[in-house]
Amino acid sequence: MHSDSDWLAAAARLGLRGRPLSRPNPSVGAIIVKHGKVVGRGHTRAGGRPHAEKIALDDAGEDAKGAALYTSLEPCNHESERGPACSDIIARSGISRMVFAVTDPDPRTAGSGAEKLRRAGIKVSQIDCAQASASLAGYLTQKARGRPHVTLKLATSLDGFVALPSGESQWITGDQARAHVHSRRAQADAILVGGGTWRADKPRLDVRLAGLEERSPQRILLTRGIAPDGVKIINRPEQIAALDDVLYLYVEGGGQTAASFLSADLVDRIELYRAPIIMGAGQSSVADIGLEKLSAAHGRWQLAEQRMLGSDTYEVYERVQPNQGTTTGNGE
Repeated sequence: MHSDSDWLAAAARLGLRGRPLSRPNPSVGAIIVKHGKVVGRGHTRAGGRPHAEKIALDDAGEDAKGAALYTSLEPCNHESERGPACSDIIARSGISRMVFAVTDPDPRTAGSGAEKLRRAGIKVSQIDCAQASASLAGYLTQKARGRPHVTLKLATSLDGFVALPSGESQWITGDQARAHVHSRRAQADAILVGGGTWRADKPRLDVRLAGLEERSPQRILLTRGIAPDGVKIINRPEQIAALDDVLYLYVEGGGQTAASFLSADLVDRIELYRAPIIMGAGQSSVADIGLEKLSAAHGRWQLAEQRMLGSDTYEVYERVQPNQGTTTGNGE
C-alpha cells in the first residue's frame, strides 16, 4: 500500500507537467485515490486555469465521493473572474479526505482553504513533502523573495573550464547532456546570458527537442548594450525582480555573468554538467566573486542529485538556507 507521502510525491511529479506554461500561476498536481487506486488526476493548465484540483475532480466524476484528494499546494480560497475557488469546488465534491503538502503563502488563502474544508466536514491533513516544495520552487521563491527562482547552469571540463583560451567551447559535453539542457530550458520561463556570450557565440537560446519547441523560454541579456530584436535586457542581476511572469530563470553564462549572480546571492540551484576531459588552461566557468576567506565558501551548497548522462556527470546543488524551515505554500 502506498503512503500519503507517496501520493503527495506523485502529485508533485504530475504538477511538473504544467511548468512553465501555467504562469503566472504555479503548476500544481492533484491526484484522487479511492480504495488504493487513482480515479482522477490533473495539473494546472496553460495560463493558470483550470486548476489541478478541478481537473482531477472532473476526471474522477462520481468516483470522487468518499475518495481522498492529494494536492501539492493548499487549494485556493478566493474567487476569480476566471473561476470559483477550489476550496468551494472540493467542499461540494463528496471528497472525504484531503491531504496537501504546501500551505499557500498567498494571503488570500494562507491556511483558509484548508480550514474551509475542515468546516465542511472533510478530514484535512498537511504533510511536508520535499518533492512538492521543489516542484513549486518558482512560486515559493517569488512569494518569499519577490524574484524568480534562479538556476545557474554550468558545463565544464574536469578542471573547471568552459572554453579553451581561444574561446572554443563546442562541444565540451556530449549529446545526452546537451539534450538534457534543452529539457531544462523547456521548464524555464526565461533564459539569460551575458552580453559577451551573446556577441561571441550568438546562441539561439531555444529548445530544440521534438515536440517541445514551443516551450522555448523568453530570452534575456545581462548587458548595458542595446536589446536585439526579441530579446529583453537587464543591466544588473537584481533587476530580475521586475521581470513579468517569470517564476523560473535559467542562467547559462558566461563566467562573468555567473559570478555576478553568485556575488549578488541570487542563485538558488546550480546544475553542473561535467565532461571527462582535462583542458589545462582556458576560460573559467565562474569569474572572481570577491571571496576573501576560504571558510566563507563552505556550507553554502548541498548536493541534491547526481547521475550520468552518457559519459558526462550531472550534479545538482541546492542553496543552503540558514535555519530554513519548510516553506509551506496557489496562485490565482
